[in-house]
Amino acid sequence: MPLTLAQLERHLFAAADILRGKMDASEFKEYIFGALFLKRCSDVFEARFEEIVAEGQAKGRSLAEATKRANHRGYYAETFFVPPAARWSYLRDEVHKNVGDGLNKALAALEHENASLDGVFGHIDFAKKVGQSTIPDKKLRDLVMHFSEVRLRNEDFEFPDLLGAAYEYLISEFADSAGKKGGEFYTPRSVVRMMVRLVEPQEGMRIYDPCAGSGGMLVLAKEYLDEHGLNSKNLGLYGQESNGGVWSICKMNMLLHGIPDADIRNDDTLAAPAHTEGGELTRFDRVITNPPFSQNYERQGLAFPERFRFGWCPEGGKKADLMFVQHMLSVLRPGGLIATVMPHGVLFRGGAERDIRTGILNEDLLDAVIGLGPNLFYGTGIPACILVLRAPGAKPKARKGKVLFINADREFSEGRAQNYLYAEHVEKIVSAWRAFEDVDGFARVVSRSELKDNDDNLNIRRYADNAPPPEPQDVRAHLRGGVPAAEVEGKRAIFEAHGFDAGRLLTKRADGYYDLIAEVTGRAQLKARIEADKGVVAKERALAEAVEGWWQKQQRALAGLPEKQELMKARGALLATFEKSVAPVGLLDRFQVTGVVATWWAEVQNDLRTVAARGFEGLVEAWETSIVTAMDDEKSKEDPLDHRLVKRLLPEYLAELAELEAKKAELDATVKGAAGSAEDEDAESEEGAGEEDAMSAEELAKVKGELAAVKKALKAKREGFKQRLKTACAALGEKAARELVLGILRAELDGILGRYVAGQRRQVVAAYETWWDKYRVPLVSIEAERDAAAARLRGFLGGLGYGV
Repeated sequence: MPLTLAQLERHLFAAADILRGKMDASEFKEYIFGALFLKRCSDVFEARFEEIVAEGQAKGRSLAEATKRANHRGYYAETFFVPPAARWSYLRDEVHKNVGDGLNKALAALEHENASLDGVFGHIDFAKKVGQSTIPDKKLRDLVMHFSEVRLRNEDFEFPDLLGAAYEYLISEFADSAGKKGGEFYTPRSVVRMMVRLVEPQEGMRIYDPCAGSGGMLVLAKEYLDEHGLNSKNLGLYGQESNGGVWSICKMNMLLHGIPDADIRNDDTLAAPAHTEGGELTRFDRVITNPPFSQNYERQGLAFPERFRFGWCPEGGKKADLMFVQHMLSVLRPGGLIATVMPHGVLFRGGAERDIRTGILNEDLLDAVIGLGPNLFYGTGIPACILVLRAPGAKPKARKGKVLFINADREFSEGRAQNYLYAEHVEKIVSAWRAFEDVDGFARVVSRSELKDNDDNLNIRRYADNAPPPEPQDVRAHLRGGVPAAEVEGKRAIFEAHGFDAGRLLTKRADGYYDLIAEVTGRAQLKARIEADKGVVAKERALAEAVEGWWQKQQRALAGLPEKQELMKARGALLATFEKSVAPVGLLDRFQVTGVVATWWAEVQNDLRTVAARGFEGLVEAWETSIVTAMDDEKSKEDPLDHRLVKRLLPEYLAELAELEAKKAELDATVKGAAGSAEDEDAESEEGAGEEDAMSAEELAKVKGELAAVKKALKAKREGFKQRLKTACAALGEKAARELVLGILRAELDGILGRYVAGQRRQVVAAYETWWDKYRVPLVSIEAERDAAAARLRGFLGGLGYGV
């Protein structure tokens, strides 16, 4: 039974729970990462060890001889050699006291035997004091025994890069719980993917991150090549990170993602850039990074001061941002490209920073400024921007002497604690950058002369203002009623995209204004009429038919994954053909169309990895395993019965369960109500008010008996769920499993598409609701009501004999 991503994520989170409380996430994350890496290395070593022993015995050697040979490091060219003190079986079975010291020795021994791990574990100290004490042996033994529960060999995983995906999950969880410190080592992956798409790494290139953090930029640069069918092994990955603990996490991240040759250095990039060749700085084709915002630096002693040829930012003022930019420019190869996250202050601060901006602009190195939305990054709610820069002379002819400003600060989806950049937002930003042309309210190409006229102030809103226009207010409509024709015309594109004819709810008057039709008497009717409109229904049906036609053709690519295993090729085909098939309907714009399938792919890609590795029956088995594991985990954040497999495979069971749950709730309420009536009995009046509604002892006993029976039936049904699920899954053959999985994947796609369509439909409804609120009651109607009320009042007063 394969280890699923959900299982491994839950396992790692539970490991963190063992240490949680003794210290915060920023402190204990290194222990979890260290233990995970040690266990992984030991398990992979053990698999190779067993293989070597078996090979030796097959050649006639004794078990002792074969074992002796297997302990020679020369047989482990493709894996790490794990010495006896670092093997997990030794830690599990022999180290019961001074466990922290034992774990430290294991890491040191592993590092000593493998040159590529030099320095990686030096920052991890399991025996370190936390407050006034070290972590107790019991806690560390619990950690060792917990990691002993799960084997981490390649053959145990539901898909090949499972461990890398789980490691990314763990990093993001630590970043989330570490608060402000989380931003020091983790950049949201949606932002990173967008930046990688901007720089488009290719085979043979050198990719560099001078502030590497946990290494996500480099990992996703490698994945970009994989996704496009390119040879990611022919890619040089380089990084530098000043924080020793974070550098260690980065190194482990590379190794767990199967990137053993990434050149990651540990030092301060501004003070001492570590990548050099022949005494000169190493040059790179692409630089992609998220430097620490507003950092201090000291000018004295900086290596390679020629990097900063445009000027020096003030020391001690937490304004080293443009120093990082100058470093990046100094290490670019001819034709090179940079994408870097920056705080907005670098765009408009004066003094030395303005002089640096001017120098960069005068040499025509700045290609684009992209403003992002607020609260996208960990540890800060302020919005950031992305600067895209090119090596001297590298700009295409059409871009020379110009800078593109993209105001994407409205391109995000709002979350409870953090906002998110979704696929449609990324697509819109990347498409605008590639097109390098004006997009009203979103992007604008600005000449060097205009920037100079503005004193090289690069404030994005100065050039690309996306502030929505004020809600139009027509004075005549407010006075006399009616919807202005100009406002109706302004919404025509939205209406037509959704197949809605404005005349269905409006009638035109002789004066050119429109009235809402008399049949509409409330806002709720507007929504109901629009949703039921024949044009709207027909447009949405056309979209659904286009998607269905696309699915019928393209699902064959998914069905063939177990044989061909061309996951990224399938992704490219799905993205390209979906846009071609669905965009002509016109209901969604091209960014939304791409967003639908890209968002869907992001949600189901791990399932498809499992399909490619283990087939459709393998995925069903993995789902079953995840569901059963979640049921056994009292701390599970998700309801296993809410899993899409259960909904699709056991709908009758869920209906029966829901019926019993409802019956239990009803009987619970009855019993509680009867208990409440008994408590209030003394407060009732002497006349015995309410006695007719009181429940007798016999009736109450009967209800309690029914409740006990329902609870028993509910418990039995839940206990029988695992076997019921197992039986249902076992009954599936390969064909039925394939149809089941494809049906679930299609339902996921339809759900995402439905959200997009509903959002577009809401815009149509919102237009009419706004007109209803603004113009339904004009001033003349208010005055008429006032005059009528005044006349009635005069009549009442006159009837009472008062002269008015």
